[in-house]
Amino acid sequence: MASNGSFYGSEANAGFLGGIVTGFLAGYIVKGLKLIKVPDMIKPIMPIIVIPIISTLVTGLVFILVVGGPITITFEALKSFLVGLSGTSSVILATILGAMVAFDMGGPVNKTAFLFGVSMITAGNPEIMGPIAAAIAIPPIGMGIATFLKKKYYSGEELDAGKAAFAMGLCGITEGAIPFASLDPLRVIPSLMVGSIVGANIAMLGGVADRVPHGGPIVALMGGIDGILMFLIAIIVGSIVTALMINYLKGMKIRKEQKA
Repeated sequence: MASNGSFYGSEANAGFLGGIVTGFLAGYIVKGLKLIKVPDMIKPIMPIIVIPIISTLVTGLVFILVVGGPITITFEALKSFLVGLSGTSSVILATILGAMVAFDMGGPVNKTAFLFGVSMITAGNPEIMGPIAAAIAIPPIGMGIATFLKKKYYSGEELDAGKAAFAMGLCGITEGAIPFASLDPLRVIPSLMVGSIVGANIAMLGGVADRVPHGGPIVALMGGIDGILMFLIAIIVGSIVTALMINYLKGMKIRKEQKA
């Protein structure tokens, strides 16, 4: 349904945003159905027949009649906005894309930036994907560096998560920073965004291009990056900025608590 706009009267489609919304919608509908008390005779067939049929029907109708159109409009407007920027200020575009990539680390905002970059590759503009590919790696690598520099600021579990995050960053998996963001979002997320913005701008100004739909140092290793030196510099500088900023903010919090 998300990929076929004809269901809800649109020439475009709701894309991955529609898919994500549909997934959440279906999940909560099923959760609600499971709370309904039914006779013991019907209970065995609830998860096999009743819940799947009802949840699929309700999810489909709600998406087609209510949310499909608005999501499509939002998705297309966002893509059009980014395409408009690609022909104007490279710094503004890199800043927006870097911030989007780090904001929710693999969520809808991140995926919008990523798919925009992929669409630019197919349109013959791989230099747009270059900054995105750098920004993708910065949050997890930055958190890995942060835990190494200031071990006293982190628990044993966080130190282990930092090692895993660093490795995930090398492979272009932004989600490696999620455990840290979930524990301390007010300090971690801004730090991730600033680092990714710095890295994305360095990559943009350095003429980095990514010809494959992925990011992180592994892409350079596989030969998908034009301007490898600037690409690696962008990731290193952005990751260090993230690490220093998050440790500074955590240090402020700790000192404030000690004074209190």
